[in-house]
Amino acid sequence: MTIRKTTWEDFPEIQQIYAYAREQMRQNGNPLQWGDDRPSAAALSQDIQAEASYVMEEGGRICGVFSFIMGDDPTYARIEQGHWLNEAPYGTIHRLAGNGTVRGLFGSCLAFCASLHPNIRIDTHADNLIMQHLLEKHRFVKCGIIHVEDGSPRIACQRICPKNAANSAVSTDMPSGPEACCAPGCF
Repeated sequence: MTIRKTTWEDFPEIQQIYAYAREQMRQNGNPLQWGDDRPSAAALSQDIQAEASYVMEEGGRICGVFSFIMGDDPTYARIEQGHWLNEAPYGTIHRLAGNGTVRGLFGSCLAFCASLHPNIRIDTHADNLIMQHLLEKHRFVKCGIIHVEDGSPRIACQRICPKNAANSAVSTDMPSGPEACCAPGCF
């Protein structure tokens, strides 16, 4: 699997991937998270312009897309029914979607993001049972509930990975134990 920054030439193909993902969400009991038009073309354009959008390729063909945004996410400033694992700088995975042709996209996305930043946050809709399963499988910790821009609630999760994913040692400022490990072999 190859992961690279999304280019403007990729835009039509990633829009098709998101259309496929919205349909899959509907068929799996999650019609509200992305509705009929999310993520918006404006949000996708903003991610590309900010160089925060990435495509995943297998055999030279795009099979998935996601955004990894470094820095504070305004919707994560307030968390209810819990707390974040830490208040250290973090990166956030957003808008992960695949076209259904390749398995294991989440694990590849996570490994890539962990190589860029060890402290990772993500959120998902209560109806997105597939993503909740993936988050549990990859040992994210449920931290509480956040609200996205439209006010709807999301399950907020976090995982702290070693600063050097190739090194299984966890620095002293990070929790230890299986939920803190993102090293190869942990996936």
